[in-house]
Amino acid sequence: MTTTATPVAAAPGARPRSRSLAWVLIAVGVPMFMVTLDNLVVTTALPVIKTEIGASLSDLSWFVNAYTLPFAALLLTAAAIGDRIGRRRLFVAGIALFTLASAACALATEPWMLTAARAVQGVGGAMVMPLSLTLLAAAVPERMRNAAIGIWGGISGLGVAVGPVVGGAVAEGLHWTWIFWLNVPIGVLAIVVVRLVLTESRGSAKRLDPIGLVLVSLGMFGLIWGVVHGSDDGWTSLSVLGTLIAGFVLLAAFVAWERRAPEPMLPLRLFRSRAFSAVNVVAFLFSVGVFGSVFLLAQFFQVVQGLGPFGSGVRTLPWTAAPMIVAPIAGLLVGRVGSRVLIVLGQVLLALGLLWIALVSTVDVGFGSLVPAFVLAGIGMGLTFAPLSTVALGSVDPGSQGMASGTLNMVREFGVAVGVAALASVFASQGSYASGTSYVDGLVPAVLVGAAVVGAAAVAGLLLPGRRYLTTPNSSH
Repeated sequence: MTTTATPVAAAPGARPRSRSLAWVLIAVGVPMFMVTLDNLVVTTALPVIKTEIGASLSDLSWFVNAYTLPFAALLLTAAAIGDRIGRRRLFVAGIALFTLASAACALATEPWMLTAARAVQGVGGAMVMPLSLTLLAAAVPERMRNAAIGIWGGISGLGVAVGPVVGGAVAEGLHWTWIFWLNVPIGVLAIVVVRLVLTESRGSAKRLDPIGLVLVSLGMFGLIWGVVHGSDDGWTSLSVLGTLIAGFVLLAAFVAWERRAPEPMLPLRLFRSRAFSAVNVVAFLFSVGVFGSVFLLAQFFQVVQGLGPFGSGVRTLPWTAAPMIVAPIAGLLVGRVGSRVLIVLGQVLLALGLLWIALVSTVDVGFGSLVPAFVLAGIGMGLTFAPLSTVALGSVDPGSQGMASGTLNMVREFGVAVGVAALASVFASQGSYASGTSYVDGLVPAVLVGAAVVGAAAVAGLLLPGRRYLTTPNSSH
């Protein structure tokens, strides 16, 4: 039996058409998978790229940051533009830009070329990520939405899970350029599927808010640039401190402007919803604690135990692959037990998993001692992804779902940047890369801090509304 989904909030004049749920998930999931994959896929190939194109250590950091900075800074802006000009239209444009930039990355022969192409990739990724979730919500009937978002969360988890593994496998078995060439045929096919399967939809606001777009984009760019460079350049250096202050000032100006803008890109009334405010707090704390810890743990097997990039990526799979299985299940359970139970339970399991890792980590710890903790943390992540998105969309009216998705993704990406920088600073204060022992000396206190932050996310999750809230989305909260 084929399950069909009908569009919601279609553009004026658009002709509704029935689509199978499987094709809808392919249309929104494949582009989002490419975007999440490329967030991490290059990291394990950096040593090979360094040798091939003569890159410096500074270049290597920019190969990662050039993607991360525009991606995180432009998420909210892309969601706002998509609401105005058409979500499917901007989604397709984002896939096309990402695909072309991937080809440019593969063709790069100088470090600056790869850096520039990665930046364009980040812009395309910012256009894809928030609109993927919004288009899914618009294309799926309400009765199937929780399950669909759960599957979407699993696909997102798959991108995170296989990124380091794919990067390591390609770098060791093929040529590093294939990391990017693989995106080209997939991107072309994705554009065709999106145009055939998805119907256009828009948000409630009709006009752009150019002042708001500029203020929030520059403000987020300043904050993320400062956070990313803080641990390396020094938190009190002029460049870092200056960009952080500028970022805060610009975001304060953005909030002030949104209060008086005739058609604000981010209506501040959304934050009157306890659910919307609380879910963004949880998302930020969750991202800080988890991804800051993952950043250090991902290097543990290479730095301390001497494994290659592919072997290291495989050993993280008990953690990173678990969300692929758990997230769809969480989507099915949301309507029965409510998001609050799943989110709080997820954070508790994550905190326990991180605490376990910190307590058993030594230079010669066996992989078997880490597997239960990795599985525990992976289950916690899987219980978190889908319910966070469900609450964010369910706490606003359909016309504001694009902005809700953009805000949630922006907060999460900012949390990732803060987590990596903050826990790297904790690591540097207690340890170093000089030896395996020194690395573990820094790793343990950093992961303990990560566990404490995730514990705070569990407490914040208690502020979320209970089960009844989820069965009546878009109601007054």
